[in-house]
Amino acid sequence: MLKRETLLVLIPLQAPFVAALSELYELIYEPAGHSEALWQRLHGQPLRAVLTNGTTGFSEAQMALLPQLGQICSWGAGYENIDVAAARARGIAVSHAPGVNNATVADHALALMLGLSRGLVALDAAVKRGDWQTSRGERPTINGRRLGLLGMGNIGQQIARRAAGFDMQIAYCTRTAKPELPWRHVESVLALAAESDYLVLACPGGAATRHLVNREALQALGPEGFLVNIARGSVVDTEALIAALQADEIAGAALDVIDGEPVVPPALAASGKVLLTPHVSGRSPEAQRAQLACAMGNLAAFFAARELLTPVP
Repeated sequence: MLKRETLLVLIPLQAPFVAALSELYELIYEPAGHSEALWQRLHGQPLRAVLTNGTTGFSEAQMALLPQLGQICSWGAGYENIDVAAARARGIAVSHAPGVNNATVADHALALMLGLSRGLVALDAAVKRGDWQTSRGERPTINGRRLGLLGMGNIGQQIARRAAGFDMQIAYCTRTAKPELPWRHVESVLALAAESDYLVLACPGGAATRHLVNREALQALGPEGFLVNIARGSVVDTEALIAALQADEIAGAALDVIDGEPVVPPALAASGKVLLTPHVSGRSPEAQRAQLACAMGNLAAFFAARELLTPVP
């Protein structure tokens, strides 16, 4: 009987997914991710594959500790904290799961827009504590308002199509325009923010987009504007966001991702202008099953010396 391959898993997975992987591989399951103790224990081990994600990542230094590593499999589309250049230099293949949760993320973005602007969390709490009459103030809605999308990949396009159902006026900012799309291209983040009621972030993470949304962009969004982030926490300068909220420079923010998550800055957690969810925009039963299938397909291809199904471009 052939010896089973060992797979290092650095992210938390549902129990049925752990069981499914355990049927095929000897698992080293470390859902807490990287730690000094873990890497002291694994240093030099003959591990050939790792399952991580864009947030947890995988560094060049960690690659150096596993001399037989041949594949880094990212759960989900993101890979911003995986050192892809270092992996390629070492002959390590990197895969991800593009597109498997696009619809779920887009649905969540609209839910955040509505929940934030309509004040649903605060209203629910008010009614439950008996404040029916005193909580019936007017709230803004999204119908006919201006939506600015930072990023216009698959997720951005799905958000735009949903927003069109609310008769929103849609514009987007990307490095290059996409003339095949029906929405208006804007040249800069600052210009996009200035003409948006809702600024929704749907761009990749990484160094190229770090702190694209800074204090100046938030001031351009203005005191009636809302920020929604379903991209990566690093796209927003968190200190600038806190300052803008405290100075009433924007109306509110809905964040599914936060730079440094899972740690939440107390000022964000305490703000009545902020709606938070714990990086779950891509999590639905269908999306999670699709991510598992994609990861398992890429792992199987690697161990069989075949071309990966969805290599990082």
